[in-house]
Amino acid sequence: MAGAKNEAISPITMALARYIAGARERTLPEAVVTKTKQHIVDTLAAMVSGSRLKPGEMAARYVGNLGGVLESTVIGTGIVTAAANAALANGMMGHADETDDSHLGGRFHPGCGIVAAALAVAEKQKASGSDLIRAVALGYDVGARVCPALGLQRADTSRYSTHSLGNAFGAAAASAALLHLNERQARHVLSFACQQASGIPFWNRDPEHIEKAFDFGGMGARNGVWSASMVAAGFTATEDPLSGKHNLFAAFGGEDARPEALSEGLGERYEMLAASIKKWSVGSPIQAALDSLTFLIDKHGINKSTMARMVVHMPDDRLHIVNDAPMPDICLQYLLAVTLADGTLTFASAHDEARMDSAEIRAVRQRIEAVPSRELTEAKPARQAIVEVITNTGEKLTQRTRAVRGTPDNPMTQAEIAQKAVDLMVPVIGSDRAAKLVQIVGALDELPSVLALRPLLQA
Repeated sequence: MAGAKNEAISPITMALARYIAGARERTLPEAVVTKTKQHIVDTLAAMVSGSRLKPGEMAARYVGNLGGVLESTVIGTGIVTAAANAALANGMMGHADETDDSHLGGRFHPGCGIVAAALAVAEKQKASGSDLIRAVALGYDVGARVCPALGLQRADTSRYSTHSLGNAFGAAAASAALLHLNERQARHVLSFACQQASGIPFWNRDPEHIEKAFDFGGMGARNGVWSASMVAAGFTATEDPLSGKHNLFAAFGGEDARPEALSEGLGERYEMLAASIKKWSVGSPIQAALDSLTFLIDKHGINKSTMARMVVHMPDDRLHIVNDAPMPDICLQYLLAVTLADGTLTFASAHDEARMDSAEIRAVRQRIEAVPSRELTEAKPARQAIVEVITNTGEKLTQRTRAVRGTPDNPMTQAEIAQKAVDLMVPVIGSDRAAKLVQIVGALDELPSVLALRPLLQA
């Protein structure tokens, strides 16, 4: 089939495909390179840690039984399998809990899907560290633009899972770049990504986080690798899936759809710079409340015995996700209670199901009230929280977190990111390998082949 003429292709599709095809040769600003490396190491740490949680263990066992060519590493195991299989497993490991990064504007968790897909294809291609950096940055650029372009303004009211849609396209774009696909092939990859776009936001009803890990990370990573690798194998597709009678926006677009947002600012506005790394390995809506509570603990020395009552004001579009949720790492009341009891929050305490139901913590939880706030929903920056603690003596202590630690408005330092990564990985791969992995990813742009990461990621 002869290639379609340019006039038959919409400007948005042309611009997006051109951007994807040109990613391998694109020089990224230094700030984007630095932040991309930070998000890669943060995501790898989430995957290593997640390999020992139930969603990660089940995903590894599943793909380990599939067989296939030996292309890519299943993190935290000795399994090497087909790239799409590894992307599925590693994507689920990346979101096996609530450790991974997020992108507020894009309404998704980009690392678990995009880094999983990019790493799998980069291994298959024996790509360099710089190639991986450019592919991941590209994936964030594309994935973060999808939901705003579709007009999906709020994850809680959307008909579709915004977390699934962003990664479906971000992973496909990253994979396409690493497979050296040209502009026309990039259009075909977008077409296959559209066909595989899916996700219904009932994942929060899965108490074991397994379906959520698949919806947020594994599905998009796998489908993105499939989309690009099929085209690389010679599959053809619709020349322009973003316009015409039936297209992505007709199928998924809301009343506020703005198709032009898919290509606005490409090469000028890098979405990596708008992504957030979590200080706390818990659900994103809880980060601000924990920042506020730990501030009060550090400043006033409050604890479970001196606190008579706590009132937490939360954005009303986020509170329903975490209000007395059944999983410890996304349960607002449990996480505040255990933090007050221990004076801080660790990965272990954030995931302690037995302690969540203990008499000690239940007694503290009963004194914590969560209040939805329209003011905080509309406040900028987003995801603010106010914690009010009334002590046994009647004193009222209040702290409002406006810029959550780890967001672009209040970023974590390189040392903080490295320490978080090491803490997550040490129980799985040991301190020496964890430190070495952090060091190598810090100089990833100098790495001749990403295969050098494999022995550090296996267990």
